[in-house]
Amino acid sequence: MIPRERADQQLASSFERYLQDKGKGRGGDGGNYRRNAARELERFAEWAAGDRDDDDWTGIVPDDVNREPTFDDLDERVFREYARHLDGDRGLKQNTVQTYYRYISAWCGWCVNEGYLEAHYAQRASAMAPLPEDDGRKPGDQQAWTSEQRHVLTRHVDERAHNAVEAYTTLPEDTDLLDTQRARYAALKAARDRALVFVLAYTAVRVGELLRDPNDPRRRGVRWEDLSLEDGSMDVYRKKQQWDAASLPDPVISPLRSYQKLMNPPTERWPVFPTFDQRTLAGLVQDELAERGDRPEEITDRREEYARDLLLALDEDLQPPSITTDGARSILQRLSEAAEIDIDHPKHDYLAPHGGRRGMGEVLVRAFGYTVAARYLDNSEEMVRERYSHIEAGELGDVATEALSEIEPRSQSDSSRQ
Repeated sequence: MIPRERADQQLASSFERYLQDKGKGRGGDGGNYRRNAARELERFAEWAAGDRDDDDWTGIVPDDVNREPTFDDLDERVFREYARHLDGDRGLKQNTVQTYYRYISAWCGWCVNEGYLEAHYAQRASAMAPLPEDDGRKPGDQQAWTSEQRHVLTRHVDERAHNAVEAYTTLPEDTDLLDTQRARYAALKAARDRALVFVLAYTAVRVGELLRDPNDPRRRGVRWEDLSLEDGSMDVYRKKQQWDAASLPDPVISPLRSYQKLMNPPTERWPVFPTFDQRTLAGLVQDELAERGDRPEEITDRREEYARDLLLALDEDLQPPSITTDGARSILQRLSEAAEIDIDHPKHDYLAPHGGRRGMGEVLVRAFGYTVAARYLDNSEEMVRERYSHIEAGELGDVATEALSEIEPRSQSDSSRQ
């Protein structure tokens, strides 16, 4: 029996505690799951209260009662109606419907454990009946860079970086200082983009392990101290919530070494892939110099000595943040368009970061099998087999074809004798 004080509580009163339990970092205030779950819980609460543009829907509270929904209003019929709402009213894809419902179902299970509900209504068969079938695919997680796409993109960024670095290093000695700085900035940006593309293309590291995630304070982006170019390894904070070494194969070493030499970071704690966003860097320079005691006019004069704030940050060791995962997507959109890469994908019109990881997974599975690929991808062999099942299906198809080629001639000769 649920205590009356729990049953009478409004649904939203439980959200913050649930999100803290599911969140990451100190206080449970970080992580993508927390952010996505918070969004769907808010939508569920609005739906339950009848706060949507639908004259026929008044919420789950009886019409003659004027209050917000409480736990006492919840039963399997409510979750059944919400499943029907997700499937029909919002125009969502079937896998997205399943994903959104799982957020609400997980919260429902937590409420049972915490004494808000008597049963896990959301998991009952009648509640889940309106949900569409899940085909097992995750939305947006199916793109894989082909060998040709990987070759075109890496060749493009390699040529672009080579030209920019050469333009900078061959400047005449009497070149104006600001023009020299502009050339160095262009070379740094091209070299950074090349290193980023090569890492995404060949290491199979998750982009969230490589760059800064604003929703998870522990993911601040890899720093130079995390790299060992001599050993061919890189320490990253894995999806499984612990630090681990990732491999840096040979194609990645040279772009990183060239980029590091060009940047010459003041300390090893500098991010490998710092943001080049001018607004962010301007704020960083102004705030950091002010903290050091510089007056506003002194800061202005100092900034005017540089063509870009990034170069001032390098000279003064004003450590900028890493680019974000969204920033990486913007970079790849720009580079995919510039390289004129042919992309045929229902969701992405550019080479998305996860496609580099998935493309490398294809290469590894085909070359060395599922066990080796699982180790490199930092996944279980079971998961790798599931995600790359089309490879095994193709191989089995080849086996079947070979078997038929062995049997059919005999069958034909047997029938000719009859």
